[in-house]
Amino acid sequence: MSAGIPKRVSTTESRGVRWLLTALALGFMGLFLVLPLAAVFVEALRGGWQAYWDALKEPDALAAIRLTLLTAAIAVPMNLVFGVAAAWCIAKFEFRGKAFLTTLIDLPFSVSPVVAGLIYVLVFGAQGWLGPWLATHDIKIVFAVPGIVLATVFVTFPFIARELIPLMQAQGSDEEQAAQVLGASGWQTFWHVTLPNIKWGLVYGVILCNARAMGEFGAVSVVSGHIRGQTNTMPLHVEILYNEYQGAAAFAVASLLALLAIVTLVLKSIVEWRHARELKAGAEMLPPEPVPPHLNAT
Repeated sequence: MSAGIPKRVSTTESRGVRWLLTALALGFMGLFLVLPLAAVFVEALRGGWQAYWDALKEPDALAAIRLTLLTAAIAVPMNLVFGVAAAWCIAKFEFRGKAFLTTLIDLPFSVSPVVAGLIYVLVFGAQGWLGPWLATHDIKIVFAVPGIVLATVFVTFPFIARELIPLMQAQGSDEEQAAQVLGASGWQTFWHVTLPNIKWGLVYGVILCNARAMGEFGAVSVVSGHIRGQTNTMPLHVEILYNEYQGAAAFAVASLLALLAIVTLVLKSIVEWRHARELKAGAEMLPPEPVPPHLNAT
């Protein structure tokens, strides 16, 4: 070992403390996460597989599943475009009102989803600001699919932008400026420089955004009108079934939401693993830092 280089000493807690903390963490996760999740599947399958499939094939359940997937399919791409544009604008440029724009992006995190849904009712409802004009032109926003999509977009649009802003700020704009100096256009710079650098953060944000879009309840509950077979998403359908004492059917649909959540966690873990592997591969390709001559003495 080279002289002058202090030996790194690893400090840790005693074995008893480590076992205690591990047991507390596992116990907490088992009690508040694994046990409720297992209870959902146990209750969903209590009546057997046939009853489970019958609950999922019921017309209102199929309509709720289709509406949930449709809402996510519309809201996530919209937030994808907005999130990338907002992150690029905030991270790469300096302008007046930048801090205010960043605060606006965080607004859905501080506003209750129920309040967000109420805002859309006050704007687009029959007695709202635009209600009479919409009624005159036979345009339905509230208590229809457009209102559900708008409410979902509102509560989910920070996810992608918030994943990308710190990432793009940390990367800086040197590579984009170098590409422009070499003659690349704005679109070429984005597709060949910016997008490859943010791809894992972008995928991670899309996964989180999609999970929230499919599971949103509060805002959608206010603007949907709870019309069975038309404006009920999966979370709303679960609530209606449970209130009608159809426990097996409610847990069956809830288990499908739980499966979607598990798939989301698996995809999230895969993205994190792939990102970590890329970072490790990039670090291994870097040349080792030279050791100063005065530290080479033995």
